[in-house]
Amino acid sequence: MKKLLIVICLLCGAYLANAQELNASVNILLPQQVMSPPELFQTMDATITEFLNSRKWSKDQWSQDEKIECTFQITIEQQVDVRSFKGSLQVTSSRPVYYSDYKTSVLNINDRDIEFVFQENTMIQWSNDQHRDNLSSILAFYANLIIAMDYDTFSMEGGTDYYLLCQTIVNNAQNAPEPGWKSNEKGRQNRYWLIENILTQTFKPIRECLYNYHRKGLDKFYLNPTEARAAISSAINELKNVHKIKPSSYNMQIFFYAKGDEIVNIFKPVPVEEKTPVAETCKLIDPGNIGKYDKILQ
Repeated sequence: MKKLLIVICLLCGAYLANAQELNASVNILLPQQVMSPPELFQTMDATITEFLNSRKWSKDQWSQDEKIECTFQITIEQQVDVRSFKGSLQVTSSRPVYYSDYKTSVLNINDRDIEFVFQENTMIQWSNDQHRDNLSSILAFYANLIIAMDYDTFSMEGGTDYYLLCQTIVNNAQNAPEPGWKSNEKGRQNRYWLIENILTQTFKPIRECLYNYHRKGLDKFYLNPTEARAAISSAINELKNVHKIKPSSYNMQIFFYAKGDEIVNIFKPVPVEEKTPVAETCKLIDPGNIGKYDKILQ
């Protein structure tokens, strides 16, 4: 009987390990001088990794090979006291392209408003219904954002439920003293405006682009590269509608952080009549990287 229970536990453990959505790598960068011993940051790394990778974030079942590859790089710039920290968080995610070994970047964002308290030997607790602390809310926000954007690349507006969860996290954090959660903070490059924008009609073309770029473009390269590039070009062109209303928006910048280099690599080798419209569109709607898109035409 004891052996049977052990086997059942092992099978259940294997099932749960395969059921999670994220395969997150965590990296913590420190300044030259910190108050706390190195062991604290090793524990921090392990605790955050466990929180991200062991929790079931979605209602769907995911197999091991469907897990989303992502990274959370925390750069600690200031240690306020033994357990309180300020810095930035770089979050990236990718997804595989059908019938290839290529993985395409979906999200690449640098959140510069990271403040949190880390208690050693304490598990990170999380609930969708309340803001417990800033660290858990920030991690949960980006976990749901990663899943939302991943779903958007596989089905039209497929990530809506998870964007709404991001919005709930933001709403629950409105009384938090830490930055990044409120509409009235300086500038509009924070978590509040990121999710507020993506759920509006104005920014709908970005979500449509995520689907058309990946499913009708990248995933079809194995069938017909010319048609796949045409789908990608068309998807990018639709972003002009966002640019007309909200030029240089945070959401548009995030899209091009992830896709800019890839666009150059896709279109640089093709005939000039095919790549010129893409280059000109990118220079128009992502003016901070004109030099990058000039490489398409070289």
